[in-house]
Amino acid sequence: RPPENEEEVAEVGWQEKLFSQFEVDLYLNESACQTPLDWQYHEEIQKLEKAGGRKNCRIFTYTDHDRFTNLEELCQKVTDSDHEVPSYLVERMANVRRRRQDRRPVEASSLKSKIITWEPSEEFIKNNHVINTPVQTMYIMGDLGPYGKLGNREYENVLCTIKVDGNGVITVKPDFTGTKGAYRIELDGEKREVWEYTIENASAQVKPEEEEREQRVFRDLYGRHKDYLSGLVGTEFEMPLPGTLRLFMNGEIVSAQGYEYDNLYVHFFLELPNQWSSSPFQQLSGVTQTCATKTVGWDNVAYFCYPFTVEMFYTQEDEGVFPYSLPQWPVLYFEVLSLDFWQRYRVEGYGSLVLPASPGVHMLTIPTWRPVGLGAVAEMRRFFIGGSPELEDLTYIRIPSTFKGKRMSRLGFRTETTGSVTFRLYCMQQSKAFLEKGALRQRTQSVLDRLGGFSQQSSVYNVLEAFQRARRRMQEARESLPQDLINTSASAV
Repeated sequence: RPPENEEEVAEVGWQEKLFSQFEVDLYLNESACQTPLDWQYHEEIQKLEKAGGRKNCRIFTYTDHDRFTNLEELCQKVTDSDHEVPSYLVERMANVRRRRQDRRPVEASSLKSKIITWEPSEEFIKNNHVINTPVQTMYIMGDLGPYGKLGNREYENVLCTIKVDGNGVITVKPDFTGTKGAYRIELDGEKREVWEYTIENASAQVKPEEEEREQRVFRDLYGRHKDYLSGLVGTEFEMPLPGTLRLFMNGEIVSAQGYEYDNLYVHFFLELPNQWSSSPFQQLSGVTQTCATKTVGWDNVAYFCYPFTVEMFYTQEDEGVFPYSLPQWPVLYFEVLSLDFWQRYRVEGYGSLVLPASPGVHMLTIPTWRPVGLGAVAEMRRFFIGGSPELEDLTYIRIPSTFKGKRMSRLGFRTETTGSVTFRLYCMQQSKAFLEKGALRQRTQSVLDRLGGFSQQSSVYNVLEAFQRARRRMQEARESLPQDLINTSASAV
């Protein structure tokens, strides 16, 4: 009879079944055997009893086909709370068992032929809602009950969990002991027993020749998979012609805030200047849904979250005129309108924004204005019967593209400031000029320099405005000086 502080060493192979005392007592009884697996265990235990009994005492295993493995995966808690209530998702996904035999070969073959499933079935959604990689599981258990009372289920403890998924990844939890010291299990019984155990990798080391052969097989497998994906997606993306820039923008009208009336909607369109073009099927205008406002802070905010997509092309025509003819950038014009219960609509504001010249994410809040009529009659008409002064041409918000004169006067045009509209723009640019890394950048060499004129244009305008302000201040200073002092200083010079 071994002492109480007995020590046991067991070498366990993958999916090797070591019976516990409880299973021996259970499966020896023929009335407890129901499934073919139970009868198989019954025969194996009988052979063990005839051969002198099982070699293991406290260490045993549960393989992938045992009931414990299925119940353990279904009964795992999501949190560490003692009063956890399973959510709707946990209940729906509880019957999704990641098993190799549950995978349907029909679905696997269909996935290879099509990347997107446009009309998925409920079974398909259930199996693909999570990363459903087939997994085989094995538990190494320990019967930590007092000696002489082995076979009690309440003393069974999981010593190690080993999982192998369909990708060949082996997961061992807890990890091999190594130099970290033994793992400890404290029991809550009368004696407060403490058990220590270690986990070691007893597998034979792989020879260098076999490891190199395995790496070669992996490289061939990854190469074939890469070729397969390239055949589905394509090896090259469509590139624009030389001297052409593709501007792709995913935009979103986020919100409108600070307006007088409720139930707002936004009408917008994009104007393409010269040398810009788009696909004939491209929608360059749109209208958002009507959105009711809610109070946020001091403003009434209408959240649209209206997405739109625009794809444009810039074609460089004459490089010799640069930088004297700087390129113009597309402009987004928009108007905010309101619609009440009596179908009365009112113009709440006009605004415009120049599309960002740099790629990336841009969050822009554009203030708006609206025309105001003369006298109180116009405002009373706006309040009672709807309607208000509005622009016949929305490009009048900026300088219209049809205007050919030198000066544009808006004297006498009465407006008032209204609210603002927030845009979120995701801009992407594509051009062959981005691939020219080693070439020297000259003024008229690439389309980037041509388009860089947009940022140069703003800097040039800033310099010119500063020069005009300085010249105006100098003229005002000269006009404020006495005439005789100016003549004296001029003659002295």
